[in-house]
Amino acid sequence: MKILHAPIEIAGQIGVLCGALRKRGLFASGYNFFSTYLGYKDYLMNTDSFEMGRMVEEAVNYFDLFHYHYGLSILPQFQDIAMLHEMGKPMVMHHWGSDVRTHEQASANNRYMYTGDCPDADKVHQDLSILKGYIRDAIVQDYEVYPYVAPYYERVHVIPIAVDLRKFTPVYPRLDVAEPTIIHAPTNKEFKGTEVIERVIDQLRSERKFHYVRIEKMSHQEAVRLYKKADIIIDQILCGSYGLFSVEAMAYGKPVIAYIREDLAAEGNMPPIHNANPDTLYDVLKNLLNDAELRRSSGKAGRAYVEKVHSSDVVVKQVMEVYRLASGKERLTAARVQR
Repeated sequence: MKILHAPIEIAGQIGVLCGALRKRGLFASGYNFFSTYLGYKDYLMNTDSFEMGRMVEEAVNYFDLFHYHYGLSILPQFQDIAMLHEMGKPMVMHHWGSDVRTHEQASANNRYMYTGDCPDADKVHQDLSILKGYIRDAIVQDYEVYPYVAPYYERVHVIPIAVDLRKFTPVYPRLDVAEPTIIHAPTNKEFKGTEVIERVIDQLRSERKFHYVRIEKMSHQEAVRLYKKADIIIDQILCGSYGLFSVEAMAYGKPVIAYIREDLAAEGNMPPIHNANPDTLYDVLKNLLNDAELRRSSGKAGRAYVEKVHSSDVVVKQVMEVYRLASGKERLTAARVQR
């Protein structure tokens, strides 16, 4: 089977999934028309929307299954998705949160949520109503995203974010550090709650010596160097679920602070993340700052959790099951690729 991921790379997930799929004998590749300073390249053709549109005819005839991301299509107005539906080609839509998270629903579920960049609710409904006519299977990363799309698809599969653990060597927090290092890496300061985080950090400076580093607009290599030196990593404290940064931090063996809504934690499989919202962050962070043993044990628990839940070798099996359902096949066969 030959699989195409398109049209936008989200947090390196296309590259991770394509690599894991290829390890299992399936040919997988991605198109991406949204390039960022992070420079994702793995199994990816970085292009623009015009050039991608020119490749559609060749792609629809070459690939067997189409894995779309972020509620988007290659051609305007879902033309390529309609074409594939007519051809009987299986498709999957992968929603990541900010493509479907609306102000009204997000605010009702979570009083801390930042909704300033939420998409228009009518547009989300309109697009999902069109997509459900063509695509039966959707994937979401967690149960925070699930309710936004559940009414529109026949099947919605909750599949965790994936990481290639070969790229993450754990560096657990040391026990003899007098001044722990706290790291926060906001790709979106409003969404992550950076203002609140840094206000709490300023409060704690009068009580305890530590280092604080905000990571932004630097190379991936430099960021990774700093991650490895961290004793505590703070991800996002407003959304109510944890993201890729939390997963990568746990993969490096670091204790993580993030906010996970109580109702989502009740869904089971709760990660060993120190749960903190704007009202509780001060106490949670202070406790971690003052307990080196807790930092180290949390780091080890986080690494073990990622190996069990977020390893690409684990996640890809779930993705392949979605492909099997979407294609109506008993099993997926290895691809014969002309090179």
